[in-house]
Amino acid sequence: MRASAAIGVLAGVNRRRFEESARDMGHRVVAGVDEAGRGPLAGPVVAACVVLPTQFPGEEELDDSKKLSPVKRRKLFLLIHEQAREVGVGIIDSQTIDRLNILQATFLAMQRAVESLRQVPDFLLIDGNRKPEWAGPTEMLVSGESRSLSIAAASIVAKETRDRIMKDYDQLYPHWGFARHKGYGTSAHLAAIRQHGLCDIHRRSFSPIQQMESLPERV
Repeated sequence: MRASAAIGVLAGVNRRRFEESARDMGHRVVAGVDEAGRGPLAGPVVAACVVLPTQFPGEEELDDSKKLSPVKRRKLFLLIHEQAREVGVGIIDSQTIDRLNILQATFLAMQRAVESLRQVPDFLLIDGNRKPEWAGPTEMLVSGESRSLSIAAASIVAKETRDRIMKDYDQLYPHWGFARHKGYGTSAHLAAIRQHGLCDIHRRSFSPIQQMESLPERV
């Protein structure tokens, strides 16, 4: 028994079952979709869409990106780009998030990720419980990163892509520590906002920022 199959048996979960079921129904291009960055107070929301081959080397290591160390996540990010049939990314900036709201901005990021593929998927596995209006044949999976290999791969691509963006922003806006907290509302980030105000990538519609009075604007 291969290592990946053994892990699936031991865990009592076949993390290919949703992809296999979709292919059994006649769908040829089955993709996983996930996002990173819904909760932060700054930076973009990033979605990824990944079409894995039927056999993926190292699939036993694929997991929810939040459960992986940065080193392992970077390793898998590179492997996914090398071995996946298709990888697409959609990025929505903070100004658009403020204009649309975070849910609609997330759906738009997912749509852009799907549409960026050379071959449009005919079946989507999407993490979450709310189906976007634009999506065709779809299965929504709560905690999908732990249940589907394709969604796990998408979560890794989305998270690593967003982390790299936030590290770049840290060079442009060094006062806020984006390389460390990636825009999330940590105590250090909130303290930096109180001291330095807001920069261009802060999400002004988010309640923690709205509740902070008389913040200076910085660019």
